[in-house]
Amino acid sequence: MENMKARAVLVLLALALAGCGAGRAVREAKRAERAALSIQNTGSDTLVNLALAWAEAYMRLHPDVRISVTGGGSGTGIASLLNGTIQIANASREMSKEEIEAARAKGFEPRKLVVALDAIAVVANPSNPVDALTLQQISDIYTGNLARWSGVGGEDRPIVLLSRESNSGTYVYFLEQVLRLGDRKSTALFSSETLLMPSSEGISVEVRQNPNALGYDGLGYVTSDQKLLAVARSAGSPAVLPSAATVSDETYPVSRPLFMYTAGEPTGAVRAYLDWIVGEGQALVKGLGFVPLVKDR
Repeated sequence: MENMKARAVLVLLALALAGCGAGRAVREAKRAERAALSIQNTGSDTLVNLALAWAEAYMRLHPDVRISVTGGGSGTGIASLLNGTIQIANASREMSKEEIEAARAKGFEPRKLVVALDAIAVVANPSNPVDALTLQQISDIYTGNLARWSGVGGEDRPIVLLSRESNSGTYVYFLEQVLRLGDRKSTALFSSETLLMPSSEGISVEVRQNPNALGYDGLGYVTSDQKLLAVARSAGSPAVLPSAATVSDETYPVSRPLFMYTAGEPTGAVRAYLDWIVGEGQALVKGLGFVPLVKDR
């Protein structure tokens, strides 16, 4: 009798342990399923508002998918992708040769997707009489060769230079395409007098308050209390204001694509989300001050 009782206890214990193992397996499977439907998206401050709008709209359509969006700059997003802590890196510039080599050293080829177009607007205080600048004048100003507004047709006042910080993709693009005028051999740098601002809001506040300020930012972040300056490719070219139309027809000279990067070819929920962004998601782009990939959206 005692042996029968002992055997019964052992059977029950085995069944309980098996049940625990099965329960653990189910919980692990559910965790894996949730992870597969969770997307971490970090990077460009230029893209962050648009990325948030996309994430919110997509999660309404797909309640089982969770998308977390944070900024921090293009450099931060790319570094996080290289570290394997996110699935999508937002960038307002292309990855550098060094970053691509670092990705390959980690065992993957970065995949780049153009998700929208953007204009970099040059802005001043509304009281400033200057309406337009050439690319060369902007380069001369930001490298410190032109220090007063009188040198470009304005009042005899010092130009207060504002820029994003060096981790910003907008900073990198402006350095390469405006200060250096697209010349890869150029070593031109921002003047040491340039004030590096941590955010678009910082530039906006300073431009509003300072009649001598000159700044630049993504068009989607320019507020009505800043003055947009028209930009000419050269002294003999027409000066053009930034807009969705002038980016689309390529007449505005300081425009660029915006990117999302993945570690290798995206799959599963990430692939579906990116397909939606370049498809139906383009309907949200223009309303946030950017330019959709398809002109008639």
